[in-house]
Order: sequence, then C-alpha cells, then structure tokens
Amino acid sequence: MFARHCAALVLGVIMLATSAFARDDGRYANSPLKPWFESLHSQYGQCCSDADGYVIADVDWESDNGHYRVHIDDEWVVVPDGAVITEPNKIGRTMVWKHYVDGHPRVRCFMPGSMT
Repeated sequence: MFARHCAALVLGVIMLATSAFARDDGRYANSPLKPWFESLHSQYGQCCSDADGYVIADVDWESDNGHYRVHIDDEWVVVPDGAVITEPNKIGRTMVWKHYVDGHPRVRCFMPGSMT
C-alpha cells in the first residue's frame, strides 16, 4: 500500500498542473522519482506512509518569514515548522501531505515549491 501511494504521487506531480489527489494503480512503480518520494519525511514521520500527497497551486499557500500556511478543504491551515521538508524539491511544485483531526485538515508534511 505504501509503495502504491508514493508511486501515484509521482504521477500526480508530473502530470497535473493544478491541485490534485494522487492515486496509484501500479503503472508508475518504475518511476525514477519513486525512491525520492518514498524517502521524504518530516518530524512527524515518513510523508508517504499514512497519507497521499497533493500538489498545491501557488494561490493556495503562502510564506511569511519562513513559516507557511496552506489552503486545504476551504480552510487555511498553519504548517507546523516540523512538517516542513527542508531537502531540495526535485519536482519544483508545492506539495502537502494531510491528515484530519476532529474533521479538520492538518499538515503531516509540506514541501514548498518555487512559486513561479
């Protein structure tokens, strides 16, 4: 299941230009970015282990002095500093891995993009 979610993430990032949900059907198991996606982690754990990643459009995230907010499910969510992935972003697109607490989205992992 873990590998399927990460493989789908690769497809979603490469193929979609807007915010999108990535699902795996096994077609992208041999993607050259798969090992990189599987290695991503924040202080909250491995990004691809419990949640699927989403590409976030530039208008749906913002930065202020190194702190971030993302717009998820009609809510602006503060990204905890520990959720920020600090390694270089190989795809250039902003990504977020979310989970829910009491019905509200929370950020497990966040990888800022280039905002171009």
